[in-house]
Amino acid sequence: MSADHTDHPSSPAAASRTRVQGMFVSLDGYSAGSYVTFEEPFGEAIALTRGYDGRAIHGVDKVEDLSFDAAMSSLWGQGIGVEIMGRRKFGPQTGPWTDDGWRGWWGEEPPFRTPVIVLTHHEREPIAFDNGTVFHFLDASPHEALQRAHELAPGTDVRIGGGPSTVREFLAADLVDTMHLTIVPVTIGSGTRLLEGGLPSSDDFYIESVTLPSGRTHQIWYRRRP
Repeated sequence: MSADHTDHPSSPAAASRTRVQGMFVSLDGYSAGSYVTFEEPFGEAIALTRGYDGRAIHGVDKVEDLSFDAAMSSLWGQGIGVEIMGRRKFGPQTGPWTDDGWRGWWGEEPPFRTPVIVLTHHEREPIAFDNGTVFHFLDASPHEALQRAHELAPGTDVRIGGGPSTVREFLAADLVDTMHLTIVPVTIGSGTRLLEGGLPSSDDFYIESVTLPSGRTHQIWYRRRP
């Protein structure tokens, strides 16, 4: 295992951070497919998820796998009070909502267990689940969505859950404090890139990187603040 990094930020993290957590990226820069359907929710980007079963998102103490991959995945929910996601992460539908009974990809036990803001131009009533997950559908800018997230869960971290277009909007608005990216050793060839138009400047982020024997590389990006 190898590691390389810049100087780590010396000041402690803010009480509430905006985080991108556990986002998969292919070697050619794609984080999502070019299409989403009921049958193929990841489109051609399905290769990014192979070998990952998602159990570690509930905490590293919940699974027998104590690998570095599992430990990094367990950070997904730590300190998170709200997720913000784009509409395509919630479902494949476009346009005005219909009464089709759709409640997201995750059945009756979504993994979030917190409020979730779904960014959409077509607002609707919230959808609540017994495990604490509540989907709120909001037509808002990144700043407005983040303000609403802090109202829903004051003092907690906010996870920007994707897809890549949503993450780019929050990066462009200078609202992301940390990013954990998992670079997967596959190429996709098409889809939606996470960092279209180039990488953020090293003047904006510190970056730490660890490459595993599996070929996966975990990158942690820390926003430089004055």
